[in-house]
Amino acid sequence: MNTESLNRLLYDSKLTAYKVMRRTTYVLTIVAVGLLLYAHGVVTDQGRLQLLYYAIDGILAIFVIIYFLRILYSFEREKFLRRTWFEGVLMSIVFVNQVFTYMLGIPLIYNIFDGIGIPLSVELYRVIVSMYMLVFLIVELLETRIHLRTMHLDPSITFLLSFVFLILLGSGLFMLPKMTNSPDGIRFLDALFMATSASCVTGLAVVDPGTYFTFAGQVVLLTLIQFGGLGILTFATFFASLMRQGIGVKQHVAMQELMESESLFSTKGLLRQLILLTLTIEGVGAVVLFMLWGPEVQFTNLGSKIFFSIFHSISAFCNAGFSLYPEGLYTQPVRFSYLLHLTVAMLIIFGGLGIPTIIDIFSPAAMRTRMRMPWKNWKMLTRVIVYTTASLLALGTVGFFLLEYFNTLSHMNFSEALITSFFQSVTTRTAGFNTVDISALTVPTLLMFIFLMFIGASPGSTGGGIKTTTFTVILFAVATTIRNKRNMEIGYRTIPHSVAYKAFSVFTFAAIINILFVFILSISDAQFDILKLAFEQVSAFATVGLSTGITAGLSDVGKCVIILSMYLGRVGTLTLALALSTRASTTAYKYPATHLAVG
Repeated sequence: MNTESLNRLLYDSKLTAYKVMRRTTYVLTIVAVGLLLYAHGVVTDQGRLQLLYYAIDGILAIFVIIYFLRILYSFEREKFLRRTWFEGVLMSIVFVNQVFTYMLGIPLIYNIFDGIGIPLSVELYRVIVSMYMLVFLIVELLETRIHLRTMHLDPSITFLLSFVFLILLGSGLFMLPKMTNSPDGIRFLDALFMATSASCVTGLAVVDPGTYFTFAGQVVLLTLIQFGGLGILTFATFFASLMRQGIGVKQHVAMQELMESESLFSTKGLLRQLILLTLTIEGVGAVVLFMLWGPEVQFTNLGSKIFFSIFHSISAFCNAGFSLYPEGLYTQPVRFSYLLHLTVAMLIIFGGLGIPTIIDIFSPAAMRTRMRMPWKNWKMLTRVIVYTTASLLALGTVGFFLLEYFNTLSHMNFSEALITSFFQSVTTRTAGFNTVDISALTVPTLLMFIFLMFIGASPGSTGGGIKTTTFTVILFAVATTIRNKRNMEIGYRTIPHSVAYKAFSVFTFAAIINILFVFILSISDAQFDILKLAFEQVSAFATVGLSTGITAGLSDVGKCVIILSMYLGRVGTLTLALALSTRASTTAYKYPATHLAVG
């Protein structure tokens, strides 16, 4: 039977078949995810676990059959395979593993990964396939007409709600019995705190992630960091474009606003580059970290070493600052691993620069263009970000070196003290790792850290704070006012007054929120010094994660303040203000001018 005859034979049943396959996919995906959560979060009996895994494998087998039927009912089969290549690869892996496991009696994936010390490989494989199908289900739902009304949301509101969803989902997962090593489990408030800190890539912790959470809990923590670092909308849009021919203009507009892109055209190419570049940098970082763990750092097996490398690479690039060591990188096995510290610092810098800036500097296309035209400079945004970042890093390094030379650096030689100073300057901006005892720092150092944390990272990055560009625009606006100039100029370019207004708005919102929250903390947690409370608050708002050690000792009210601060710092005060504000009906008028005495 040729292709044309097959298509004619299937034509009449195509709509019915697609309807049945879609509904089956919906039901089985929800069932599979529910069974996975039940198996990994609740059940401890091995017999019942085995039955659950058989049921999940059965569902995965049905997914393979459905994919094959979709190929069959797609009359342009080559185009369909090209369009769904990622899903095809995934289904092929499932098919091969099912054949070897249940027909030949050889658990293929288990044998491969157990040989290198990753005993939970089969569970991870089931989770990955099921999560992919869940995303597939969500994309399918969003594409049906009945759900189009829910898409009429402002991009900023969608951005805010996506983090609320991620935080609540993470909190629920952390509260499952098998996610923690504590027999009593974790309190809801503490679970909410940890989920917010991970989703908002902050790094503040009320429990020790390395000992309190089980491996499953640490995987959930790592997933929240990755999704929170780049934004769940970024991943959702990427998967939508991966599963389908593309994404619509509405999604491009949303991503343009969220990714600080210059145009819809640049957004379309930027999204794929963003994901691929992120995974590449994190992958290279994990490989380098894997090679730099010293002989004094003991791991239970090779799989544990791989997981530690991946965890710290993602945590560093996403500027999260979470570590599986009880005292972070200050813990004894890695305290003096200076090459490892420098690698983590470079990952933090890359994450803090922002993907648009990295693409402008390091993408092959941009580098080829500058080789052909050496006179062509970076974009203005890139120049401002790079120069401001370099200046702040230098300021932090020199300042920390001078202020702490006879304190926390007193036992180190010059090069060790310099590397430590540089690392703390890098991590203070929004990362939260530490290679010194933060509680032992002098008051001037803490004040300098608060200043650096408040500025934070750059637009389009995984970091927080008011952003480097906001700080630069404010400085130039002040200089323009003092010099009595009409226009604000940066690098032979005129910056519109609206940009200055936006910068001052961000600064004002941030300052008011931090002052208000420190005031509340001074009442709810009066047992702590006001400077430590201010440090904790700014660290939370700027999604840094550095702490003088008071996080776990905060009252419930104090923890709620820090949770809200982390959320506001991640989504951005201006984004929140714009989402909640009412737009003016018209601006086509002007009142008579008046003058007020200022200063």
